[in-house]
Amino acid sequence: MKHRIHHESTAPGFQIAPMIDVTFVIMLFFMVMAGALKVERELSIQPPRSCDSANTVTFPAEEITISIENDGTVTMNEEVFDSPQDKKLPMLTRTLQRVAISSARQQQKVLVTLQAEEQACYERIIDVLNSLHKAAITNVTFVVGQERL
Repeated sequence: MKHRIHHESTAPGFQIAPMIDVTFVIMLFFMVMAGALKVERELSIQPPRSCDSANTVTFPAEEITISIENDGTVTMNEEVFDSPQDKKLPMLTRTLQRVAISSARQQQKVLVTLQAEEQACYERIIDVLNSLHKAAITNVTFVVGQERL
């Protein structure tokens, strides 16, 4: 008697074991990363209260724009000060000192916007900052390369 051997062709089916392995690896990754999270701390901050602010009068801060051109010309509120070669800027320094004293008497802040052209010399910007330092003005904002209105 002849025996016939049948080879059944089995199509590869869905394998569950590799899927379980992948699931465990992903779960292990998230468990390890959960321990590395930083906990945020709460800061106890008291918001400002409105006490007697309706009775006090506050003046707006005095705003000054100092411009530095490419050739070294320094202007304050569109008025030219000193020559481009003068490193000490005596006229600008005296004017800034008078503004600082006047603002202190009126209990106002002095806000200075230092507006330099893109090709302005850094040394000239330092000269203007030295004048601001001599006048004890500390609220300075820098703007580079914008057109003036």
